[in-house]
Amino acid sequence: MSISVRGLTVTLGGVPVLEGFSARFPEERLTYLSGPSGRGKTTLLRVLAGLQVPDAGELELPRQPILLFQEDRLFPGLTALGQVEAVLPRDKRGRAAEYLALVELSGAADKLPGELSGGMARRVALARCLAAGESLEAQWYLLDEPFAGVDLERAERILGRLRELGRPVLLTGHTPQLAELCDGEIELE
Repeated sequence: MSISVRGLTVTLGGVPVLEGFSARFPEERLTYLSGPSGRGKTTLLRVLAGLQVPDAGELELPRQPILLFQEDRLFPGLTALGQVEAVLPRDKRGRAAEYLALVELSGAADKLPGELSGGMARRVALARCLAAGESLEAQWYLLDEPFAGVDLERAERILGRLRELGRPVLLTGHTPQLAELCDGEIELE
């Protein structure tokens, strides 16, 4: 069964953000959601995650999603390792270091949020999201600007590791080169 939306319409504060949007999201692939700022990328992710109710449209979501918010939302008193451990079941907390390694932050495990650069904080948030997805048995990742502040070469390596997870990933961003690294692209105009 595929992941799709048909005729999706969302109005926020009387302003239409999405109007009659339809798309089918490929299974087991990295899909880049592109479009200018204010075109509804974040709103679409929020609808797909069940956090925003659309005004109209049909959703076919046979997979449980997990959302990486656009903001890092890190816990101020926890180290990078602690951020990831916080979302894992007690018996799987030993795996937290694997998630930090996936986003190339093994050497920053003991750093607090205030000691991280913007790109590092973003990668900690991504590692935490991926860990939470596993513990919640999520089958689909919705990533809102996961590589903000991250250089393209590092993003490419991390995308390769995300591809190996074998789950659909829908991610947003504003970098055309990042879109080229994904398996497909859906554009919001």
